[in-house]
Amino acid sequence: MRSGTVPRHGPRRLTSVLATCALLIGSTAQQVAHAADEADEKDAQVRAHSTPMGSQIERVEKSDRESTSDEESEADASRDSDVLGIDVSGWQRDVDWEYWWDEGKRFAFVKATEGTGYTNPYFTQQYNGSYDVGMIRGAYHFALPDRSSGAAQANFFIDNGGLWSGDGKTLPGVADLEYNPYGEDCYDKSESEMVDWIQDFHDTYADRTGRYPIFYTSTSWWEKCVGDEHDFGETAPLWIARYSDRVGDLPSGWHYHSFWQYTDDPIDKNEFNGTRSQLRAIAKG
Repeated sequence: MRSGTVPRHGPRRLTSVLATCALLIGSTAQQVAHAADEADEKDAQVRAHSTPMGSQIERVEKSDRESTSDEESEADASRDSDVLGIDVSGWQRDVDWEYWWDEGKRFAFVKATEGTGYTNPYFTQQYNGSYDVGMIRGAYHFALPDRSSGAAQANFFIDNGGLWSGDGKTLPGVADLEYNPYGEDCYDKSESEMVDWIQDFHDTYADRTGRYPIFYTSTSWWEKCVGDEHDFGETAPLWIARYSDRVGDLPSGWHYHSFWQYTDDPIDKNEFNGTRSQLRAIAKG
């Protein structure tokens, strides 16, 4: 072929290549738009149906805070324990687990469910991501005792991420028990009715998994809505929420806490009341 001569089928081939490129670009644009739509749908679901852990304790008990954000940050930097963690929900979307590992966090709790109608659309990334980076992880359920029975919510939780496994890196599931985000603080239940509901959740979870659930709560909510006529302190590990530089009084029935959520700035941060080997032992069962 002489120099400068256009190949016989060059223009057709060029047109074909350009058409293929256009199709690829169009396909990529469609994929990006689809991914954006999926993210928007997830976020709308979270905003409409998900209550973040501790948000209602913050709403009701914020006047009881005993430290400022600066003091909380200082407390975070001077934890006595070397076993620190975070908890997340759909509000955090996809989590950068490498970042939090580098920040010294060694365990995580991930919201799985709420009531019997909501599942966290970011659960897989959060639950598996924390595990893959090396953290001991667990799932939690935001309880709505006025919507359905404790058994129904325990089963829904287990079926959607709350199942415990004895792999040494999965903690028993958590029942998040706090003020009602949609109505009366105690879900229109008397203390005895609330005890019965919690017992139903507790027993169902234990029967299906072989482990007792962890209870997350605040002392103020528990004393107001549950009282002291129960024996949960003998079986359920306590995760206490108190945004301060000390744990303070525990709910009736417990003399020892296993986890402490001590700040929600800029994310919920927690301390395990023990050593890393003890945390692994709880995970292993």
